[in-house]
Amino acid sequence: READLLSFLAAAPEYVGLGIDESTAVLVERDSIRVAGLSRVALYLPGRETPLWLQSGAGFDLSSVGHPASLKPLTPAQEGELVSALEGHLWDPDLNSDERFRPQQLIAPAALLSVGTFGALSPWYKEHINAPVRSWAQDLSGGRRLGFDDWIQYVPILSYAGLGFGVQSRHGLPERLCVTATAYAAQGLLTNALKYSVCEQRPDSDARNAFPSGHTATAFMGAELVRREYGPWWGAGAYAVATTTALMRLYNDRHWTNDLLGGAAIGILSADIGFWLLPLERRILHINPGQQRLFTVVPTPYGIAVACVF
Repeated sequence: READLLSFLAAAPEYVGLGIDESTAVLVERDSIRVAGLSRVALYLPGRETPLWLQSGAGFDLSSVGHPASLKPLTPAQEGELVSALEGHLWDPDLNSDERFRPQQLIAPAALLSVGTFGALSPWYKEHINAPVRSWAQDLSGGRRLGFDDWIQYVPILSYAGLGFGVQSRHGLPERLCVTATAYAAQGLLTNALKYSVCEQRPDSDARNAFPSGHTATAFMGAELVRREYGPWWGAGAYAVATTTALMRLYNDRHWTNDLLGGAAIGILSADIGFWLLPLERRILHINPGQQRLFTVVPTPYGIAVACVF
């Protein structure tokens, strides 16, 4: 939630900011603070662009800041000014910016799905696009099939769940697991509903379940989750894997071009659904926003206690 804290401090630079990690506390006594717990605290001081990082056991004398007014609570007038200045940037733990439904999020999935569906139903598309692309892919492969698309489809979704152990993430592990499960369920439901409604024949067999590509849907779902969770650079890598998965479906003669477009649409939409439903899942499962640990070990006078949060 660093961005929310920085937005506040930008609007009120005379205040001291504290970013407190999970399982960590700040003990305040007069003008002094001391850090206790398992992790650390980021201390943002007026006039300083980067924070001071205080480890557990460290202390700091706030009177040295020279802004005693920064320790006073907001007056109603100041609070109103800050709310106006921060409009659109205030964090609601039940509805952060990643989880709001916005109509523009439907533009890309709708466009891809429209073209994909048109391709599945249009004789013109099949003759002028699907057939030439399939011929090119067969010339390229020479009839050989490479099966690694069966497993790389899962690389983006596994990266979404696991990257947070070493990379700064926007959500904690329990939240990411909820998003993963919800998005995967939505993707499976939407993909199979279309497969057995459109009944498009596969290029390499008589099976009529080509549209949309399930491999592509899985890969693009994971790629979109990675992009939104970890930023554009990690997202670019995940989308490269997803695109490779889609192209391998052509190379292996398992799908038509429109199947890939439909799969990408379903994947991106499913990722959106995973985020849209996260606030509801937080309330039902009592998940704290940003919670990283599923298990916490706490020493006691009689040994240790292990708590499982789910």
